[in-house]
Amino acid sequence: MPELAEVERSRRLWDAGRGAKVLEVVLRNRKSHVFRGTDLPSVARGITGQPLFGSEVVGKQMVFRFGKRGQRWLGLHLGMTGELRIEAPTYPFLKYDHLILRQSKRSLVFADTRQFGRVLFAETDTVPNWWAKLPPSILSKEFTRSAVAEFCYRRKGSPLKGLLLMQERFPGIGNWMADEILWRARLNPQRLAGSLSPAEVTALYRTTRNVCNKAMQIVGEDRDFPNTWLIHHRWTDGGKCPRCHTSLVRALISGRRTCWCPQCQPAR
Repeated sequence: MPELAEVERSRRLWDAGRGAKVLEVVLRNRKSHVFRGTDLPSVARGITGQPLFGSEVVGKQMVFRFGKRGQRWLGLHLGMTGELRIEAPTYPFLKYDHLILRQSKRSLVFADTRQFGRVLFAETDTVPNWWAKLPPSILSKEFTRSAVAEFCYRRKGSPLKGLLLMQERFPGIGNWMADEILWRARLNPQRLAGSLSPAEVTALYRTTRNVCNKAMQIVGEDRDFPNTWLIHHRWTDGGKCPRCHTSLVRALISGRRTCWCPQCQPAR
């Protein structure tokens, strides 16, 4: 499933159309699960003829705003297999292309083969409820150490790997980012959240923000993650820790395949 960095990369891709008017809204596979509960005629009426005003990411969700004041809100969730693409203005449809916004110089395409994604729409001068209710972004000022400490206490019986995957506090964190954060914080993924010392809570908070911030910078510069990141060594046969060169360990934790270094992240 796309994580925060991949979702941000998708958002920036569609931003190529910022300021340009949408000449046509093409809605295909109208009975697809991605359109559940969405008023499709309102989408077509609301966006046609309007310029792309701006966009934003919170966790694994995006919103694209249209109109001179950005009062038309198009929410997109990529689900497991969703993707955004830029194609030619006269681009022919593929089977799982659900939404195409045609501009004079490009087509903005949303596709989803497994159809676990979501398309939402609202025309309003205020923030739609489905966007307002999202948890604070990890890089926002509302994401604080005290909030992380309180969440660790409430979920004290949860392994740290499972804790970081809880979107109500860590929006956008997925499998590889959770492993990266715990490796950098030197915390074993099997540790229970309630076992963390105050210093370890601080390390978890700071490392989470740091990994997300660096990931967003790397995406913004359109380059790959450095070889010093755990992501490049997680699933390599005989993979070694990029910090101490110890053989990495893999196991299923909280239902997700997890990788860590037994030397840098010892069991308590």
